[in-house]
Amino acid sequence: MAALILLAIAFILLLIPRIFKWTKFLIERRRINKVISVIPGPPSSTPIGNTLDFIVSPVELWKTLRRFHREYYPIYKITTPRWVAVCLSHPDDAELLLSSQKHISKAAIYQFLHSWFGTGLLTSTGQKWQTRRKILTPAFHFNILREFVEVFDLEGHRMVENLRSIGGETTVDLVSFAAKYTLNTICGIFILFSLRIRETKFSSETAMGTSLVRMEASSDNFQKTYRNAVQTLGHILLHRLLRPWLHSDFIFSLTKSGKIHDKCLNIIRGFSKKIIRERQQYHEETNNVLLKQLQQDDSVLNINFEKSKKRLAMLDLLIAAMKTHQNIDEDGIWEEVDTFMFEGHDTTAMGITFTLLLLAEHKDSQEMARNEVDAVMRDCDGKMGIHEMPQLPYLERCIKEALRLYPSVPFISRSLDDDLHLKNFTIPAGAMAHLYIYDLHRDANFWPDPERFDPDRFLPENSIGRHPYQYIPFSAGPRNCIGQKFALMELKTLIGHLLYNFYLEPVDLAHQIQMLPDLVLRPQGAARVKFIPR
Repeated sequence: MAALILLAIAFILLLIPRIFKWTKFLIERRRINKVISVIPGPPSSTPIGNTLDFIVSPVELWKTLRRFHREYYPIYKITTPRWVAVCLSHPDDAELLLSSQKHISKAAIYQFLHSWFGTGLLTSTGQKWQTRRKILTPAFHFNILREFVEVFDLEGHRMVENLRSIGGETTVDLVSFAAKYTLNTICGIFILFSLRIRETKFSSETAMGTSLVRMEASSDNFQKTYRNAVQTLGHILLHRLLRPWLHSDFIFSLTKSGKIHDKCLNIIRGFSKKIIRERQQYHEETNNVLLKQLQQDDSVLNINFEKSKKRLAMLDLLIAAMKTHQNIDEDGIWEEVDTFMFEGHDTTAMGITFTLLLLAEHKDSQEMARNEVDAVMRDCDGKMGIHEMPQLPYLERCIKEALRLYPSVPFISRSLDDDLHLKNFTIPAGAMAHLYIYDLHRDANFWPDPERFDPDRFLPENSIGRHPYQYIPFSAGPRNCIGQKFALMELKTLIGHLLYNFYLEPVDLAHQIQMLPDLVLRPQGAARVKFIPR
């Protein structure tokens, strides 16, 4: 009897924290529901809320989200048993959310990315996020970016050589084609090989220090395997997010999706850890000379790149920070490597894809951009460097307009630790604020004829008086994209090389392609363009 009593007491003691947790949740949820009761939204089925609206195919999910935007513009609420979210697509609301120094925590839905990115720059918050941002910001200083352009130029030449090697006219699916070369260039953010590119000519050694081309020689399917793993992992994470019964790590690990998730994660993680090991070995072999330079105050900005044969990389900054005990360890390094490997190659690949699709369809814009590129590249022997970037204003306008219509990251979300007071409503603390950049960029109240491709929207005279949060392809505010200048330079360089060497003919039209909600904006099927050699 005594044993049964002790067992009962132990059981009750175990239940008390759970009861307390659920009681707190229900009280908090009641408060949130009361505040958002005045916000419109699709009908919800108590107690599961709008869950069934989202357990659909990715194609139907995309259509559902666009329908909700049309029906409830400019704000609506959605509920699930676990979360409450208020969805925004108006520039005024975007400004109040993104410009705040308080609302910088990524939403709870990002927790499913932790197995991939850990809590790196994309997913962390508070002091950790501030520390990582401070460590990584110097990697995007102008003095560093001008070095990266050499890597972009190299990959631009390789893109052209690849297409010309096929011979004659060729039709290409842009998604996989672009991703191959943006994956090469993102390596330039992390590890830069010690000899300058112009001294090695086109040695195919990317700035990662670990040549992807060399790795392909030992494994022909390396690039494809990595890219497929990234894409598959994105699909699985979305699938899991929308199905509450898969939120439990234990249950998810038992499913087929969970096993594929782990397999893809091992492919991605194995690559990033190999990169880190090789760069650490390089520093050991060179007696940490470069790291000692970086450990000096502000030396990252003062390195004389014209005279030095040692080139800076983002991974060097991370390793140097670890060695000087700046709140980062080896796990922290792989968090940032995995984060930037994904963000830096997949987002720019989508930017290239949609810009080329639109230029192929709009021949007048293609010709104007090509004439501009021709004038620049003829003067620099077919190469493109940092000084050529400002000489391509029309191409830049084309890229900006493509990113307006097809923002690579069409959606962001924040968790609110404090109430967010909008013009007409309040989003309570404890809820999430979803911002749909795709819809914000196509708001007819701010963009005349919003579906039309018109690069001249971004002429200086046409941008006067524009709402600062009307166009945010790289987010905005304190958590804006750290690599936006890097991305624009890469897009200009790679697209410029293609325009200089080929005419573009449309095969698939951008507005007819079905989009998928994913970690990035992604076409459901092929996105093809025909390249015709000049």
